[in-house]
Amino acid sequence: MVEAVAKNIYRIGVLLPGNPLKELNSYFIRGEERDLLIDTGFRCEACQKALEDGLRELESDPEKRDVLATHIHSDHSGMADLFIGRGRKAYMGQIDLNYQKATLYGKREKSWREQYIQEGFTAEEIQHILESNPAVTMALPDVDDRFVGMKDQEIIEVGEYRLRLLLVPGHTPGNMMVWAEKQGILFSGDHVLFDISPNITRWETSDDSLGDYIHSLEKYQKLPVKLTLPGHRKTGDYGKRVEELLNHHQKRLKDTLRIVKENPGLTACDIAGKMTWKIRARSWEEFPLVQKWFAVGECMSHLDYLKKRGLICRERGDKNWHYS
Repeated sequence: MVEAVAKNIYRIGVLLPGNPLKELNSYFIRGEERDLLIDTGFRCEACQKALEDGLRELESDPEKRDVLATHIHSDHSGMADLFIGRGRKAYMGQIDLNYQKATLYGKREKSWREQYIQEGFTAEEIQHILESNPAVTMALPDVDDRFVGMKDQEIIEVGEYRLRLLLVPGHTPGNMMVWAEKQGILFSGDHVLFDISPNITRWETSDDSLGDYIHSLEKYQKLPVKLTLPGHRKTGDYGKRVEELLNHHQKRLKDTLRIVKENPGLTACDIAGKMTWKIRARSWEEFPLVQKWFAVGECMSHLDYLKKRGLICRERGDKNWHYS
């Protein structure tokens, strides 16, 4: 599906097979000397066909196409290398690009695996997640010299659009929004979504990813946005949604703190099982394993936030971390 959303800006709906998000919003900006494709989808046949069909409908010239990935998650960056024009570039926040390289060179998996086992997963569960999670199996396989790391406030010009990159860590360490200030158009990626709340998980490079996210929301809360173009699903009122997301996490933090107070000594997996989730599963035991992994990651970010502010403590048992 191709949809014109602003002058020379088009949304291409990229199917995400088997994923609760259902679809990625990929955006194509038509310029003069170059075009820009923002976010690409998982590295799989269905996503590739959807994006190719959309670009073909738009008569996109691959020879003048640059690519920008708002962040490293596979549903946004998985096919970035496949859609770069010859001699063109793929842009990504420098922090996320560094993280991607470290992951590809095998510097993250061991510590990531150990961390989740310490928080309550079994080694068998983690192995299954590594083998079945599209975030892993449909990820960008390599980055080469066509990939350019971008810093906060850097500018990319495409046609009449002067796009400023805004660093908003939280959802990922180097997550970026793209701001066309003159037109009041914001490509929010997964930083601000309207009918679901972005997943905020623990990252090894931050001791407080939820705190990073809340700070990022507050930093750009008053941005004079006329049109928000999110990474998934529908758009809406930007300022109102930022307020809703801030309130959501305050309620989530209160609930997490209550659970820890009432049940001292639980692991992060145990605590996540007592939290409320909007998912089609009758119990924590029936959660699909990959969705359970996302839920525990989000729980961990809330526990880290509370721990850093001295509201809870974490102690190591024989095998797992326990919170009280």
